[in-house]
Amino acid sequence: MSRIHGKRGRFYIGIASGGTPEPLPFIARWAIRFPTDKADVTAMGDTHKTYVSGMPDCTGMVSGFLDDATAQTYTAATDSIARSFYLYPDLSSNTKYWYGTCVIDFTAEGGVDGGVTLNADWAAASTVTRVP
Repeated sequence: MSRIHGKRGRFYIGIASGGTPEPLPFIARWAIRFPTDKADVTAMGDTHKTYVSGMPDCTGMVSGFLDDATAQTYTAATDSIARSFYLYPDLSSNTKYWYGTCVIDFTAEGGVDGGVTLNADWAAASTVTRVP
């Protein structure tokens, strides 16, 4: 396994439902998480808490700088339609990535001390698959 630098990562998202995913411009950070529900099944007499694994989940985020030439993430957040996405940790290798569909929450933030930023939290709307 090799180490990679984050500078070549890329997040693609469909502009419209069923549309071809396109790169989201000016993204500086991304995250993907795979938490699993845990059910407490601790019984009397157990010597420590015991859990069983439940349903897996997938959530993530992308953040960077707002591009006023596209309403990609704003539209995805306000029309409540799932979009296809691809997340490449290193686009130059183009062989390892995650894909699926997601629903998005959108936040834009600005202030006198910096550029206007974009944050998009997303949650899986389908199975998220890792290739390979």
